[in-house]
Amino acid sequence: MKQINLGNSGLMASEIVLGCMRINKFSVDEVKDLINTAVECGIDFFDHADIYGGGKSEELFGDALTPALRDKIKIQTKCSIRKGFYDFSKEHILSSVDASLKRLKTDYVDTLLLHRPDTLMEPEEVAEAFNELYKSGKVKSFGVSNHNPMQIELLQKYTEHKLIINQLQLSITNTGMIDSGINVNTKFPGAIDRDGSVLEYSRLKDITIQAWSPFQYGFFEGVFLNNDKFPELNKVLDRISAEKNISTSALAVAWILRHPAKIQTIVGTTNKDRLKDICTASDVSLTREEWYEIYRAAGNELP
Repeated sequence: MKQINLGNSGLMASEIVLGCMRINKFSVDEVKDLINTAVECGIDFFDHADIYGGGKSEELFGDALTPALRDKIKIQTKCSIRKGFYDFSKEHILSSVDASLKRLKTDYVDTLLLHRPDTLMEPEEVAEAFNELYKSGKVKSFGVSNHNPMQIELLQKYTEHKLIINQLQLSITNTGMIDSGINVNTKFPGAIDRDGSVLEYSRLKDITIQAWSPFQYGFFEGVFLNNDKFPELNKVLDRISAEKNISTSALAVAWILRHPAKIQTIVGTTNKDRLKDICTASDVSLTREEWYEIYRAAGNELP
């Protein structure tokens, strides 16, 4: 499994991440097996959030964690989503991290992300919370999720801690951050910049993009693989995956990993065999022609 230098910070992590949103429905032994399978495949980075399973996902992961295993992996969690609102207050950030650490049964997390932008954010408060968490050793590094460049700039102005990660939705059928860069200076729909050129901004600022929902189309409308709504895309994926002797799932992840932005990809499968299969994406290299053919097969036109 290839490693990525997160945000050029020196924190090295596997380019494929296991997302733990759905593990709340499993037993401790099943979660242990899933974690061990991930580690055997080269995954050493695990993504959580305080809201996943109402906290149950973190709790089960903590129950499955051993001291020896903790030393081998990196744990990331997120906070700020509350029932009906977002909360970047210092009080909530600190209490959320304490609750996550208790559930995860660990003294620290390697990265903490602010989950969704809070328009009522007071960046000075966030900076104070980050300072306390860092000085206490509870959080090693910081980032955001679903933020645009100006929101990051505003927060970065007040905190001395470099934001090294931005977690964003990206898949073959959710390519807004790519489309706007390809369709510059046109009136084509793809030219609409919905996120402030976040892809190029992230590369300029050494911020690692973490791609969530790599198999989803729409927001959470379903997967595009083997879906009758995407006949041309699946035809191309079937052909190229057969040529490379990998699955279409692995190919969909390899397509993201091919981008020179060095995007880290989060997969949320709870099936051990599927996880092993997806991890083969790290050994696949797509040509420019193959990458663009897949991009066009998803319905994207080049100007």
